Amino acid sequence: MAGETVITVIGNLVDDPELRFTPAGHAVAKFRIASTPRTFDKSTNEWRDGDSLFLTVTAWRKLGENVAESLKRGDRATVVGALKQRSYEDGNGVKRTVYEIEAEDVAASLKNATATVTRNSRNSQQPQQQSGYGAQQGHGGYGQQQPADDPWATNTQQHGYNAEPPF
Repeated sequence: MAGETVITVIGNLVDDPELRFTPAGHAVAKFRIASTPRTFDKSTNEWRDGDSLFLTVTAWRKLGENVAESLKRGDRATVVGALKQRSYEDGNGVKRTVYEIEAEDVAASLKNATATVTRNSRNSQQPQQQSGYGAQQGHGGYGQQQPADDPWATNTQQHGYNAEPPF
């Protein structure tokens, strides 16, 4: 995403993600997200909604498959990606411009919901089940066996740490 305008949008899905496949077999999920700013009006002592921003989001390959499997209309999500501008001519010959996000990452919001994370294995199609914080041996997997090919993996026990996370 070098040189592109990267934005983060937090909002609610307006529709269910639609998963399709390109002729080459690449997955792409498409959905719309609405972000509505809220401000507190001190004079009336109440919250007011501003104008909603509606953006179409595309998520490619495994991200797209995971989005389509995990999120649905009404879910709150955070989308990080490249802002794209596209112009076209509609059926009446009027030139239109739309803004879209090509997602780099999509996350379900845990503000008003809970989630169970299921990690996808890098080398196989078999998922590894993780059931939230404190999943295996203590907290968040600290102290569990890491794959040998993971350059970021460290065994906390080798470094004299206890099984507690550093936060």
